[in-house]
Amino acid sequence: AVLIKNPCHGKSDGPSGSSFFTWFMIIALLGVWTSVAVVWFDLVDYEDVLAKAKEFRYNLSEVLQGKLGVYDADGDGDFDMEDAKVLLGLTKGDGNNDQIDTLEEVLDTIAEETSDWAYGFFSFLFDVMTPFEILEDEENEASKDVAGTSQNEGVQGKETFPAKKKKPKLLNKFDKTIKAELDAAEKLRKKGKTEEALKAFNELLSKYPQSPRAKYGKGQSEDDLAEKMRSNEMLQKAINTYGEVADMPNPTTDLVKIAVKRQANRQQFLGHIKRSVVTLQKLTNRYPSDVSIKNELGVSYLLLGDNNNAKRTYEEVLALAPNDGFAKVHYGFILKAANQIAESIPYLKEGLESEDPGTDDGRFYFHLGDALQRMGDKDAYKWYELGHQRGHFASVWQRSLYNVNGLKAQPWWTTREIGYTDLVKTLERNWKTIRDEGMSVMDQEKGFFLPEDENLREKGNWGQFTLWQQGRKNENSCKHVPRTCALLEKFPESTGCKRGQVKYSIMQPGTHVWPHTGPTNCRLRMHLGLVIPKGCRIRCANDTRSEEGKVVIFDDSFEHEVWQDANSYRLIFIVDVWHPELTPQQRRTLSPI
Repeated sequence: AVLIKNPCHGKSDGPSGSSFFTWFMIIALLGVWTSVAVVWFDLVDYEDVLAKAKEFRYNLSEVLQGKLGVYDADGDGDFDMEDAKVLLGLTKGDGNNDQIDTLEEVLDTIAEETSDWAYGFFSFLFDVMTPFEILEDEENEASKDVAGTSQNEGVQGKETFPAKKKKPKLLNKFDKTIKAELDAAEKLRKKGKTEEALKAFNELLSKYPQSPRAKYGKGQSEDDLAEKMRSNEMLQKAINTYGEVADMPNPTTDLVKIAVKRQANRQQFLGHIKRSVVTLQKLTNRYPSDVSIKNELGVSYLLLGDNNNAKRTYEEVLALAPNDGFAKVHYGFILKAANQIAESIPYLKEGLESEDPGTDDGRFYFHLGDALQRMGDKDAYKWYELGHQRGHFASVWQRSLYNVNGLKAQPWWTTREIGYTDLVKTLERNWKTIRDEGMSVMDQEKGFFLPEDENLREKGNWGQFTLWQQGRKNENSCKHVPRTCALLEKFPESTGCKRGQVKYSIMQPGTHVWPHTGPTNCRLRMHLGLVIPKGCRIRCANDTRSEEGKVVIFDDSFEHEVWQDANSYRLIFIVDVWHPELTPQQRRTLSPI
């Protein structure tokens, strides 16, 4: 007989509810402690895991490209989303010709219009590719956050989305037939195997002398090798090679533009500004409606100091593209340099608000704020604050552009804080000697004092007589004030300051110097008052002071302003010194300003 247990009474053969719960808790706790151990003892190299995941994605991508490259439909040299759209004839299905922009949209359309197999295959590709693309996107966003404010944050706090860039087409019909060989050489270059890449591209050119893409690859490899070798000779070879791309048979328009722009860029790097102008002029003549080339030509004119041709060039750009932000900020900059202050403001403001590439530059925030200040517009500090938020200025008050990070920053300094006690004592003990020699060269007919030439005066007369500049002694000047120069010779923190000056400064009654900042936080400025009549003031940040026969020390990278409302001239001796926190190595290697 078979005994059948009543399911409603007695115990079952399986584990009880309580014992099942016990085993569940034991397994859960083991899982938790295992996870803690993995993290605590660093048993898994997560970076290595992510790297391998990415490597899998890249390898899969290369395999797919090798198989699908023959279906390149848009002529950019590889098989990508644009080619899939062309081959599948995908549109958004609403009667217009707008293309589908995302993989999700592609899959939705395939689900409606194609077989289950096709949908399954493309879904597989989406599932494989998407997670690692997201990882890359997150890393890119993180790097942007470290660098500064996101590009998607508008000037007035509005969220904007940049237009999708069209992928450049670098391969002509012939280069598409040798794409696999070009890709192999390019892969060497991207892996940092510069010499091997250069050899590979040279071999390709020997085999296919009519290949524009191989010529460009050779130029890139020479460019990379020049950086690796720190060789100007090799860089000149790259410049020549880039220029030859335009003369190859049937190069694509995109390839010519990219190669010749890079040629001009490298010429500028070598200081060959006139050559870069000629290069970009030729490119502009070839593509007269391309405003991006004209914009770069305008920059070359500015580097050359030819503001008139730069102005004309940006006027041409704005005639073709009235809303071009890059042209607007540069045009505004040129107007301000010509002292057309009110006219410069709308161009600078609209250019910055456009957030076009190349506009988010501290110099444009600096000059817009300065222009607004000179017009008495308090909105200046809103733009200074925005420049600070974008990482261009250390603070609203400290707006120098050529800085060393981490240096102590405060408007006014004491002798004890700065540490150059012997220099300060020497200046104060000998102030009458320094004053008398300065007064001896004040004869206007001899022309020792030269007018201030940085457009810093609202009104009045301000002259300067320089003894040292950028760490170099002016021997002719020192012949006229020999005792003063002899006093300074023993203090290299001043005479060796490549980012400063030693000079006399004379200011006549009725002079006002606009609020302004110096170019760098690497120096501090000493003022030794020689003749200070009542009614002379200097403000740095929010504090105003001055004292005859004494040294006052301030950081001129902070906003400062001067008024000379006395009845006679004001004479001071200016001594710039290295910021005390700069290392000897930094003092030796910092570029002069």
